[in-house]
Parts: sequence; structure tokens; C-alpha cells
Amino acid sequence: MTSFGDLLGPQPTLLPGDEDAESALLNHEDPAKVAAEYPTASIAWAYLAEAALEQGQTITAYAYARTGYHRGLDQLRRNGWKGFGAVPYSHEPNRGFLRCVAVLAKAAKAIGENDEYARCLDLLEDCDPRAAEALGLG
Repeated sequence: MTSFGDLLGPQPTLLPGDEDAESALLNHEDPAKVAAEYPTASIAWAYLAEAALEQGQTITAYAYARTGYHRGLDQLRRNGWKGFGAVPYSHEPNRGFLRCVAVLAKAAKAIGENDEYARCLDLLEDCDPRAAEALGLG
């Protein structure tokens, strides 16, 4: 049974995380340096995207979030995700990807890209019904 109660659906995808990138970020290393050193780590792109959005750099935030989103999709697929199924927000290594999707949604909404905003919200809902609210989209 999946954590969201779908007896026929796939098991939740739990990413392994990137300990080196996560450690560097927790030790307050520059997220741009971390992203350059660990470009597959969605969490580094999430830090960059969130900071850019906070600074009013919407297009930069969109670009960072899109990069982290695609890196996260690659990682999810390598870990058995088939484009659907749970990606629990409660599992810390999944949060880099989910945070990127949330920033992508916020940036898309800010520039009037309503279809992209809706797609991002749908993806968050499909991944974890609690994710959007936890990421400030509730």
C-alpha cells in the first residue's frame, strides 16, 4: 500500500539525496558554488530559486527552479518513478525537487504563465497532497 492509500498505485519514490551538497548548504556554502559542484542536486537549485524569488528576480528564479525541476525528474526516474505516484514531502531528500516545483509555480504565476502554474500545482498534488500547503501554495 502506498502512503497515500492507493492500493493499486506504485510505492512512494524516496530519493537517496545528495549528502555532499546538502552538507555544504547546511554549512552555509554559497548555493551557486554548490550547484556548480553538484549540478544534479535539486536542493542547490531550490536554494538559488528561492533566494532569487525573494529578491524579486522572477525570471532568474524561474530559470533556477526549472533547472532543479528537470534535475529532479531525472533523479526520480532513475529511482523508479514512472511519471506518477507519490513523492512524499515528508522524506527530506524529496524536498529539493518539490521546492523547485513550488518556486516554478510561484514564478510562473508572477509572469502570467497560468498553464504552467496549474501544471505545477497538479504535479505537487499528485506527488503529495500536503506539499503545496507546506511550500506556501496552500
